[in-house]
Amino acid sequence: MDQSLSSGRGHVSVLSCFPPSVGRDIAVAVVKPLGAGLGNPDTQSLLRTDRQVKWTMEVLCYALTLPLDGDTVKLCVNVYTDWLMALVSPRDSVPPPISREPNLYAQKILRHLHSLFLPRSDQVSPVYLSLCQQVLCAVRSLARESTVMSRDTWESLLHFLLRFNHAMLAPPTAAAGSVSDLSMAVLLEVWLLSCSRCFPPRSLWQMCRQMLSSWRHQAAVVEQWSRVVGALTSRLLLLTFGPSFPQFKVPDEDAALIPADMDDYRIPQTWFKFLHMFSNPVDLSRPVVVASSPPSQEEVLRGGDAQLPHIFFRAMRGISSLVDAFLAHMLSVLPPLLPLPSQMSPLPHHWKASTHPPLSPPLLCSSPRPSPSPLRCNVDSLLHLFGSWLFDAALIHRDSVLHTHTVVVLGSLCTVTVKQWAAGRAEACGTLCRIFTCKKTAEDILPVYLSRYSSVYLFYLVLLQALQVCEGACPSVLASVLLNSTCLFCCDLRGVNLLLPSFISVLESVLLDRELLRFTTFVNLVDLRRASLLVLLSLLPLPLQFGPVRSEVHLNRQLSGNDVTAGNFLSLKPRLISALIGALQTESNASNTQVILAAMLNLVQDSALVQAAGQTQQVGLLHLLISVVIYCHLLTSTVLWVQFVRLLTQRLTTQWRNESAVCLSALEVLGGLAKVEVRVEESERRRAVSSVCSYIVFQCSRPPPLHSRELHSIIVAAFTCLNVWLTHHPTMLDHQECLSEVLEIVELGISGSKSRQEQEVKSKEKKELNPASLRVKEAAEATLSCVMQVSGVFQFVGGLLNEDALIGCSRLNDSSMKKFRYFVVDSSVILATLEPGPEQALCPSLMVLIRGPSGCHTWTLQLHLEPRKGTHTQQTLIPEHRRGALGDSGIQCDVKHRQFPENIDQVPSVKADLSIPGLNETITEEVQQQVECLRAVLKRQQQVDDWLQVRGRSVTMTTCRPPPPVTNFQTARLFLSNLGLLTPETLKDPGTGVLAQLVSLDSSLPGFSDDLRRLDQLPSRNCDSAFIFYMRAGQRTPAEVTHLSVSPVCLSPVCLSLTCLTFWGVFNGEKFVLMFTDALTELTFIVPSSSSLSECLMVSDEQVEPPTESPSRLPNHCDHSRDATPQPTVQTFKIKDLRSSLVGSKLLIVWCITLSITCLSLCPTPVLHLSITLSGSLSNVQLIFIHPLKTGLYRIGFHGNATSKLGLVVPLVNGSVVSKRSLGFLVRETVINWCHRRRLESDSAPPPHVRRKHMINDIILRYRSRRSEPAFYSDLFHNL
Repeated sequence: MDQSLSSGRGHVSVLSCFPPSVGRDIAVAVVKPLGAGLGNPDTQSLLRTDRQVKWTMEVLCYALTLPLDGDTVKLCVNVYTDWLMALVSPRDSVPPPISREPNLYAQKILRHLHSLFLPRSDQVSPVYLSLCQQVLCAVRSLARESTVMSRDTWESLLHFLLRFNHAMLAPPTAAAGSVSDLSMAVLLEVWLLSCSRCFPPRSLWQMCRQMLSSWRHQAAVVEQWSRVVGALTSRLLLLTFGPSFPQFKVPDEDAALIPADMDDYRIPQTWFKFLHMFSNPVDLSRPVVVASSPPSQEEVLRGGDAQLPHIFFRAMRGISSLVDAFLAHMLSVLPPLLPLPSQMSPLPHHWKASTHPPLSPPLLCSSPRPSPSPLRCNVDSLLHLFGSWLFDAALIHRDSVLHTHTVVVLGSLCTVTVKQWAAGRAEACGTLCRIFTCKKTAEDILPVYLSRYSSVYLFYLVLLQALQVCEGACPSVLASVLLNSTCLFCCDLRGVNLLLPSFISVLESVLLDRELLRFTTFVNLVDLRRASLLVLLSLLPLPLQFGPVRSEVHLNRQLSGNDVTAGNFLSLKPRLISALIGALQTESNASNTQVILAAMLNLVQDSALVQAAGQTQQVGLLHLLISVVIYCHLLTSTVLWVQFVRLLTQRLTTQWRNESAVCLSALEVLGGLAKVEVRVEESERRRAVSSVCSYIVFQCSRPPPLHSRELHSIIVAAFTCLNVWLTHHPTMLDHQECLSEVLEIVELGISGSKSRQEQEVKSKEKKELNPASLRVKEAAEATLSCVMQVSGVFQFVGGLLNEDALIGCSRLNDSSMKKFRYFVVDSSVILATLEPGPEQALCPSLMVLIRGPSGCHTWTLQLHLEPRKGTHTQQTLIPEHRRGALGDSGIQCDVKHRQFPENIDQVPSVKADLSIPGLNETITEEVQQQVECLRAVLKRQQQVDDWLQVRGRSVTMTTCRPPPPVTNFQTARLFLSNLGLLTPETLKDPGTGVLAQLVSLDSSLPGFSDDLRRLDQLPSRNCDSAFIFYMRAGQRTPAEVTHLSVSPVCLSPVCLSLTCLTFWGVFNGEKFVLMFTDALTELTFIVPSSSSLSECLMVSDEQVEPPTESPSRLPNHCDHSRDATPQPTVQTFKIKDLRSSLVGSKLLIVWCITLSITCLSLCPTPVLHLSITLSGSLSNVQLIFIHPLKTGLYRIGFHGNATSKLGLVVPLVNGSVVSKRSLGFLVRETVINWCHRRRLESDSAPPPHVRRKHMINDIILRYRSRRSEPAFYSDLFHNL
């Protein structure tokens, strides 16, 4: 170090040779006239020559060393600060020699001003601090405003600031926090100005670094250094990576520190030198380095000042923020840890003050960080810059961390314990984890950072030492590693699986502890548990993926044996399952609970598929042995299924029933577990259904003030879960108790109460319809429809068949279309009946097309008098032969027929006989006309009879013969009659606005067939769609994405991974789509091509016609039996249909080869442009990214609104890692649940059966036949 700086002395005045009284008197006499002339602008300087100025400066230099009891020192400071402004602008108060050579005299003034900062007794007085502040502000104004400063002046100015800061910051305690902050801020700001205008020489940089190493025990040093380095980093990133790189935001006052005119080529050099100006922060804790430094740091360590660990932590946090900037995490420079006092300087400046740090440990940054940018630096580059500091800090006192807790300095004990350095160590470990987890997909890390050579420390060694759960472990380090390692096992790091046992031990210590008292002081417990759960999600598929592969590690021969397991991956599976179940029992946060629920479904599905593959697949001897090992070491999928279902149902009806978000996720997971194919007892399934029913009863029985839209959404979700169980396991309805319980729940949802309550039974006619809400009623109706369709496993002909399809499959001719009769039953079901003729059917037949809210179905009825396989043949009925009638048979007698006896006229009448009026008194005019017509007919008949008698002709009596056998009859009448619909009560209109039970429709009215076609196009199941994209690295335009998405070569890995999953295939969206259908859902997966997108964009929304072929027209081959497997179906999909689905679809599935594509929040990518094109905005767009890993697993990422108002959408969450076996199932379930959540939140998304019901009501009101009952019967008997 320079001797002038180390000695602490500057220029010595000649007056110091005289007695103090002489020098003081001379100084007072000279300074007062000079100070008096400073305030008057018209007064010129008393000094005119160079000799006068030099003599006066000797006096002023001595005056600066005088005590502060008078105004002499203050006047001297005023004079010197005024003369320094000669470098800025000329003044009359400045002597002419100084104005002529301002640089020369400014250098002398700066050397003289150093006398002000020599050690003195009144160094902490307010006057002294005010003078120091005045000098600093003047020096900073000089550096900012002067344009004529020479290189020598700049170097003198930097030397002066170094001396000043050394005097202020070198002692163990600073003179005052505000002045120390200001002095350090002015030094760094003036140094930056010098780098812009006159770059300092190398010797000055070395001097600054050496001196700053002796100031690091002051908090102001690290605070101001962090601010400047952060501002320089922001400029460096913009210069290096361009405007497309995410901006590293710093406060405006920090950004103003960097001169705007600094050349671009000086920015990197300045940044690098400033970065290394602070040296290695770990030196603060090293005894050897501290002993070789000035006595100040040694005194600090001996005194046990707790500020050193805090400074170390603040330095590591500053470095951590720089790493985040290079990773483009979009985090700004972290603010100071303490509140800032008010600024004391009257002049505007950019500096902040800090006070002593608190004694409590600092909080770790536990908030979730944004995804890194695809333009981020490589891991090796970051490690070259910051690796040595980070590794040293992460392994600080590694040899004594488990044995001793003190540091020996020069033979004496230091009271600064190792645990106090844990905060900085934790920050370093977390930063290292972030660097390695941000590895790019195709990036290779130098082996030197993953394995140990000579003195280079291993990253894995750092983690193995940080992840120790023994008594002496540091909780802050554990927390930091967990918070920053959520995706460590899904980055394709070589050898990372060696850390699996250590991570499992840490997860067990965190997830199984309900209180976590040791972490409460420095981390958010909810975020800590969330990070632990995300790590657990990435570990769950590893045992089944690697099977019996052994996991062994030997690092430095010190971390083998008991520290890590030498067993295989399968042996770790029970520990993972125990940690998952234990986490569910100790977790109290709703969001974290949903993550656990998602992991449960993933685990059960993967285990079930592995077990099913082992049972059905013919394997060799090696595979057979592996299967046996898996079966012996793992819990079977059946046991897991039963355990998880019981746990979910028990908590659903107890602890979780008041938490809507958790209940919704639990119901979705229960629905997913119903679809998992495992062999369990039927009673377990009935128990699950009974629990869901009990949950619905509890929610519906809440008091009316507690009912809300959110509560009704949960009830609707519970009915949906019940539908899934009933449709996938219909044999449960064979059990009488299960069927009764389900029907009671349906009754509760529709009417609002049960008919059977305790011992009282109330009939349906006496109940008032008071459901919880209309949505709940509609959900209960959907459940009733499921029960009616799957009861008895009756196999309906699925799909929507219209009249054309029915005639085509029945080999009927086109003329039969006109013979359909249309009836409406109970104002909800449209019956289309067709009676084939005798030439088309061998026996009386009837075809019925049933259109109802639950869909469209067809029935074919045939009348057989004997069984189809009877032994007796049917014979034609031959009438019996009878002889003819005789011609003279019968005796004709002239008898006058009477309606009443003859003596009736002789009985006298009474008043009672007149109580019944005569016919002629009560008939109306209309009836009178009918009576007159009848009389005329009787009169004509009487005339015919009389005419025959007058002629003397007798009436020939013919023989009565039976009619011939009927070969056909109207089977529709028989069908309606058997249903009890052809009665006066069913045909009579009540007249209260309610239609009769049976109503006919007039199919001859115009528009009838079109309305029926629109009804057929309405789906009977929830129809959802998603778009699939295949993306490679380097794609910049939507055309490139769509071109690759339909390329067979590029899509081959997607097809191999997804087409075998029983539901997925990839087709050109211009011609084909793939659809998955089951009893409740229709999913459409589309891969748009460039031509289809361009054509869609040319069609406006007003020009889009409804699709002519609805997805529901696909044949439903879904078998309701247990072993049924839904199969994909391919259908032609026209451009206008694509546009229709495109407008309503906001879910995009992206198969990305490189992980950087998932970082959409940082730079525009083709997927963002496509999502805006498809949905019009990004507000409600959800993107699911699937990234294949080298391990054969798949990493899942989300972008957009991954959550809903009711919580997280499961089973896939951001950060999930799944196997190829369960990928298709989990993606499908996520799509279904995401779309279901959107329907629950929307007010304009009624269920499918409700939309069909409204359409049926419109058809009834528009086309019902308004005929009287006789006309109805007449039309019914009329043959078409």
